[in-house]
Amino acid sequence: MAVKDYIRERFFPHIWCQGCGHGIVMNAMLRAIDSLAMSKNEIVMVSGIGCSSRISGYLDFHTLHTLHGRALAFATGVKMSLPALNIIVPMGDGDALAIGGNHFIHAARRNIDLTAIVMNNRIYGMTGGQFSPLSGFGTKETTAPYGNIDHTFDISALSIAAGATFVARTTAYHVQQLTELIKSGILHEGFSVIEVMSQCPTYFGRKNKLGGAVEMLRQFKEITTPKGSKAKQANPELIERGILHQTEQPEYCNSYEQMTALAQKGK
Repeated sequence: MAVKDYIRERFFPHIWCQGCGHGIVMNAMLRAIDSLAMSKNEIVMVSGIGCSSRISGYLDFHTLHTLHGRALAFATGVKMSLPALNIIVPMGDGDALAIGGNHFIHAARRNIDLTAIVMNNRIYGMTGGQFSPLSGFGTKETTAPYGNIDHTFDISALSIAAGATFVARTTAYHVQQLTELIKSGILHEGFSVIEVMSQCPTYFGRKNKLGGAVEMLRQFKEITTPKGSKAKQANPELIERGILHQTEQPEYCNSYEQMTALAQKGK
């Protein structure tokens, strides 16, 4: 199949703002799926609410467009019912880690075989540019015109601490790496998290005088470095990219199936 065969062309052109990073992420995800030669019937795309969640509407897979923050809860239900399917969950930083934070940590704790792609653009874009849990101290948003006083946290570190068995990070600038990381996340048996630093020039970039999409993408190149690089040793402030954590643990659906078999035998 060609990449375009995965798209619902009747819903194009898309409604993302000019320069938004989410289209880059969708492109990389489709290239990852195509390179794995996956059938459309093998995939379920589950999203919540937000700019990033439009992805499920644009793609011609089995899709669920669900409630704000609840995508992982719905995805868990699908996976438990039909464990042979590949479940991919595109989310924004607010969708995944504000109202959806509790679902996120428990999906990681269970190590259920889902691939969570978290587009971290540090803002609520769809509803007008409010600050998110990832906006960061001192940044400016529609709801923080004098500077945000909430501190941020590290998505990847949180994922690892909560029990995710595959955790990776990259940016919308590093598109080839992004494609490879999504492929690795899909193939991993367990809860996979791919954090993608994504630009929002309309709200975050404009409010914080970071320039347009090109300038924001250039910044991603400048402030990140491959995991374990000498540059990181020289400048600890750089953000590492790549696979940050990967381990093997019992997967939730497999464990549930084994427990069910024991129960049916009366043991």
